[in-house]
Amino acid sequence: MSARWNSAVGAAQLARLLGSQQRTDPRTPAYRALAEGIRLLVLEGRVPVATRLPAERELAAALSVSRTTVAAAFEALRAEGFLESRRGAGSWTAVPAGSPPPTRGLMPLPPESTGAVIDLACAALPAPEPHLAEAFRGALDDLAPYTHTHGDYPAGLPALRSALADRYTARGVPTMPEQIMVTTGAMGAVAALARLLAPQGRRIAVEHPSYANVLQLLRDSGARLVAVPMTGGLGGWDVPAWRGVLRESAPRMAYVVADFHNPTGALASAEDRRALVDAARSAGTVLVADETMADIAFDPGAGDPPPMASFDPGGSAVVTVGSVSKSIWAGMRIGWVRAAPEIVRRLVAARAFADLGSPVLEQLAVARLLTGGGWEEALADRRVRAAANRDALVAALRRHLPDWEFEVPRGGLTLWTRAGGLSGSRIAEVAERFGVRVPSGPRFGVDGAFEGYVRLPFTVADPLADEAVGRLARAAALVAEGAATATDAPRSQVA
Repeated sequence: MSARWNSAVGAAQLARLLGSQQRTDPRTPAYRALAEGIRLLVLEGRVPVATRLPAERELAAALSVSRTTVAAAFEALRAEGFLESRRGAGSWTAVPAGSPPPTRGLMPLPPESTGAVIDLACAALPAPEPHLAEAFRGALDDLAPYTHTHGDYPAGLPALRSALADRYTARGVPTMPEQIMVTTGAMGAVAALARLLAPQGRRIAVEHPSYANVLQLLRDSGARLVAVPMTGGLGGWDVPAWRGVLRESAPRMAYVVADFHNPTGALASAEDRRALVDAARSAGTVLVADETMADIAFDPGAGDPPPMASFDPGGSAVVTVGSVSKSIWAGMRIGWVRAAPEIVRRLVAARAFADLGSPVLEQLAVARLLTGGGWEEALADRRVRAAANRDALVAALRRHLPDWEFEVPRGGLTLWTRAGGLSGSRIAEVAERFGVRVPSGPRFGVDGAFEGYVRLPFTVADPLADEAVGRLARAAALVAEGAATATDAPRSQVA
């Protein structure tokens, strides 16, 4: 596991977080209620692992309880493995040894497997026809001149860079082609930026939870992840917490998904975007804004918040990552970076030691979509399909799993669901034996947080959505009855 930066939570902040929870049974002893409250904050990622807790006396004053109550709660947490203490040094949050499940993401199922298993591991839609086919036919018409060259374009095809720059300009962010580098998907963009901005061992601030694949990419790069908890709900961003983390830990890079956040679906307000950019600029942190979900707004309109880069006219604080993977089709593997020209030049120079460039034909197809009118038509198809899938999923959850809690986002491709007090990891394990694959909450966190959650994507329509949730409900019932492993689920239930 890569190193972490050890953060701290103040007494007043911890009291506020505890006060936001549902009240426990009044018959529960005060120390036990406090211990359970802190344990839940750790498991839900609202207080990251390795966070230093306030001193017993300070917390007792903030909560208006006796110091004995706090001391007993801390002792209970230590006995359960949720707290580590050193005499004279303080106490830090932890998770019990062996409890964090594997952090690696679920690999998509091969096509021949999808008939038997409903795969909800991948938040991506099938290709929009006929728009994609038309774009590739046009790309073939445009290909001939490029076949007479070496075919390597480390910065991307000039035609696509120009089309992407024009699109940013139309969105209110004036952009030159020199500010664009085409990449192999958004993951390629984030990987290149992490190598450039935060070499191995440097700190990177991330939302908590965050996109599972990027978290693993950053772990593998040797980054020291600094987790900044989301506030819960679709508001999402705790701006004071971000200011504190950026000021105190001084990460070289921060990764945020402000547009229909993956996995929570949250959408950052214009005010929060401005504040995050200001905080990053003050701390000398480069804010990498992942906009891969930005186009999937189910009711796009004038009230939508502007891009993060619009609050950084100087171009020093914000780098934007985009992709066609969510908005058009994941099979195209075309992404991009929008940044200051100097950063783009450095990225292009470093690319000779990575993947050299992105496929020419796919770049031509994306350029055709952007300039030929097919882009907006394809996006309209995406929005209608994803919104209908969302509604089918929500209706099925309310029918089959009425005790599961979630907020319904107005865009994106993911629903972040609290699994009725059950282990998301066990549900995911058992559910696969019932023929449905879902990623559990800890995959989107750091060090075992979010055990009580699963992420569900808007990728299947009725009646398949209802069938998938019905299978989840059967798996959840088995977990509630005490099934600990997938082998407890009957194979005969797999359709």
